[in-house]
Amino acid sequence: MTQLKANEIENYLRKPDFGKIVHLIYGPDRGLAAESASKLAEASSVDLNDPFATIKLDADSLNADPDRLMNEAYTVSMFGGARLIWLRGVTNNASLVKQLEQLLNQPPENTYCIFESGDLKKGSKVRDIVERAKNACAIPCYVDSARNIASILDEQLSKTNQTIGLEARQFLLSLLGADRGASRAEIEKLCLYTSGKREIEYTDITDILGDASAINVDSITDAVLTGNIQAFDRSITKFTSSGASNFLLFSAMIRQFQALDKMRNEMDTSGKSASQAVSTARPPIFFARKAAIETALNKWPARAIRAAHERLQTSLLDSRKSNSLDAEVAHMALLA
Repeated sequence: MTQLKANEIENYLRKPDFGKIVHLIYGPDRGLAAESASKLAEASSVDLNDPFATIKLDADSLNADPDRLMNEAYTVSMFGGARLIWLRGVTNNASLVKQLEQLLNQPPENTYCIFESGDLKKGSKVRDIVERAKNACAIPCYVDSARNIASILDEQLSKTNQTIGLEARQFLLSLLGADRGASRAEIEKLCLYTSGKREIEYTDITDILGDASAINVDSITDAVLTGNIQAFDRSITKFTSSGASNFLLFSAMIRQFQALDKMRNEMDTSGKSASQAVSTARPPIFFARKAAIETALNKWPARAIRAAHERLQTSLLDSRKSNSLDAEVAHMALLA
């Protein structure tokens, strides 16, 4: 059984075991999953620019050509050397599960497979097969901790030869963490904005990312959680007209749904009331928001919270891909 723990992943990606036929990279942080898959692919020594050596597929495309994966896996390289199959968008599709089992039971020669997926629940078929196989490895990608984001920040500051004040650092880290790719992009954008400046200051962050406290993201969050359409419309209009970054809004919403999921789980497993879950929450909930959070906990079942969290993660990535439409993407995701 090979499933890496969070503290093992970075070292493993530097020196992966390619005796494993399949590496499954999955988790709610899709930016981190994509980044980890890229590191793994680069470590394989396969030419990623050679279309005959590196075959990139989307799982949805296999519906039109079900035999493509197996044909590619067992094809012998024309010029010798290893081949890499990089499959994105992996799900628990029955046909794909069957092919995964065949790959592991009858390993192709000199072919590596990277299966990249979103969040896969424990016990799902793809995870179960990979975690039980001796010639496969599962790499989970969960939302970054403050320490992970701090490392990314320090890495980027080292590249640009900049420093950041303590107050500015703490404020910046509080805004990041919902998605690895998006967090890295925001840090790079901040460093580019302050290019030529030795120390990044608090005002630089509010200039480029927006001041979350000034535009009152909490009012939007609470309107969404309690289903108050009128309050949402007022708050989102004010937010959009301020020109603030929708990344801040997504980050705040994702963190809130993560906290909500934890509190709802306590209610379901320990029999706590919404009031008790809120009063014992860590970190503590600001007193002015306690009533809204209690209302939300009574309204939202666990499955709906997780579905909303998944939608926010996907919409965050969509907004980063289409900057000109990020306000519309955010508005529609939150309204839904």
